[in-house]
Amino acid sequence: MTRVGIFSDTHGYINPALFEFFKNCDELWHAGDWGDIETVEKIKKFKPVRSVYGNIDGQEIRREFKEVEIFEIDKLKVVLIHIGGYPQKYSPQFLKVLQTVKPDVMVCGHSHILKVMRDKKNSIMHFNPGASGNKGFHQVCTALRLKIEGDRMFDLEVWEQKRTDR
Repeated sequence: MTRVGIFSDTHGYINPALFEFFKNCDELWHAGDWGDIETVEKIKKFKPVRSVYGNIDGQEIRREFKEVEIFEIDKLKVVLIHIGGYPQKYSPQFLKVLQTVKPDVMVCGHSHILKVMRDKKNSIMHFNPGASGNKGFHQVCTALRLKIEGDRMFDLEVWEQKRTDR
């Protein structure tokens, strides 16, 4: 069994409560818009991380991560992408990936809106963890945590906290 923490859109800020929420996770997935390389380094010291860069990320982060990350965990194929859209409204870039890769799981960010939904047409579980940083229009910071075993995902939990800068 693998315990995974999923977050995105940190924009240069890691809420200290996230470290507690993710403390029992085996690895973390970040869906882009880190904000700065120092934020990346803090998380890499804490837990192993899989990630992509986002539209606000500079060259340092773009050298560290790809635009699209495709990997397998247990028996699930995962696609990480920053701007991915959601079922029936996928981004053109994710639609290109979908033509060549048949993922079981799609994780994206960008919208700052927490969204977990099943795409029945394409048999994909879609996760957007919302935004965990303090920049953007969102009022509440969010992240996800779940367990994976074989081809099962279970015990999904949501972390949320009012933004601390308002």
